[in-house]
Amino acid sequence: MLRAMAARPLPTSSLVAIGLLFVTISGCKRPAWVSPAPGAPGAPSAPLTVPLASAEPIAPLSSAAFIEDERNTITVFRETAPSAVFVTQKQVVVDYWAGQAVEVPAGSGSGFVWDDQGHIVTNFHVVQNARSLTVTLQDQSTHEASVRGVDPRKDIAVLKIEVPKDKLLPIRQRDLKKLRLEVGQKAIAIGNPFGLDHTLTVGVISALGRSVDGVGGVAIRDMVQTDAAINPGNSGGPLLDSGGRLIGMNTAIFSKSGVSAGVGFAVPASTIQRVVPQIIRTGHAEQVGIGIRIDVEQRVERRGGIRGVIVLGVQPGSPAEKAGMKGLESTARGIVLGDVIVGVDQHPVDDYDDLYSAFDSRQAGDRVKIKVRRGDQIVELETELIAIQ
Repeated sequence: MLRAMAARPLPTSSLVAIGLLFVTISGCKRPAWVSPAPGAPGAPSAPLTVPLASAEPIAPLSSAAFIEDERNTITVFRETAPSAVFVTQKQVVVDYWAGQAVEVPAGSGSGFVWDDQGHIVTNFHVVQNARSLTVTLQDQSTHEASVRGVDPRKDIAVLKIEVPKDKLLPIRQRDLKKLRLEVGQKAIAIGNPFGLDHTLTVGVISALGRSVDGVGGVAIRDMVQTDAAINPGNSGGPLLDSGGRLIGMNTAIFSKSGVSAGVGFAVPASTIQRVVPQIIRTGHAEQVGIGIRIDVEQRVERRGGIRGVIVLGVQPGSPAEKAGMKGLESTARGIVLGDVIVGVDQHPVDDYDDLYSAFDSRQAGDRVKIKVRRGDQIVELETELIAIQ
């Protein structure tokens, strides 16, 4: 609300103060109507000079004078840096002029120690198409690595190195049931950007539940967004909380220049904790399904403008067959379309990405309700999920 402010007359004391102020600041030339002080010469006075105070030296902070946040960052780095590793891959380049094949460095990334058995976790795209791999620990020792298994859909790879247990410090894990991530909490990234090993950057969790297109052809769901600087070479490195526990694995950035723009993404710890033990145990990530054959490229759907996932075939004895699901049928008139999956429980399915995501968080033995379009009708079928490869 605006109020009119009336002008007020100045009191006499204020007028006197203003007159004195004018005399003071006009010291360079005394007005004619101001009488000189007794004993002062009548000539104009010299310019007024103000003596400068002597500059006292500023005492520097003591070596232990860190603020609480700095102490936390320093402690996290000291305690967790040995868990971060440097992953280098080599590929074979054929020199046709010389008639020989040469193995040359083809890229590098980051990773972290998973356990004391020598398992190293990194991104799939860090090791993709690698001829050979090496892992460098914090003590600068380099070790040959083999690929235990990968999950391209989650951009996760597990490597194996042979080193004594006392040289390995496994990454600290979060209790996901007790410790929930919150937007705004501290995020610490450790990695090897541009080959600069064990580089630390700090930021916050900017958002949760992001969906980012992965190298495996489907979107990676529930990714953690952070403004901690992530650059080429950071891929596969750990993203940690203020307790030095794993939040996620640095994976991608959103940038038009190719370097950090303050928008980075990490595969969440919940996904890592589910997939990595599967790869260590079986050599691959476990996937569930209902026993149907589909085209992940969805060429027929795109050509015909069909929303959903076409069931090409149903495996004999599968849960899908028991539920009465129908695939394509060959008749004298040609190929007749069977069921088209358009929903799983409460989740709509527009394409294979949606179907994969609907099954991704489930386990073998879970029961789901599948909505299919059969002709002009929507039919709901209840079935059981099974482990598939």
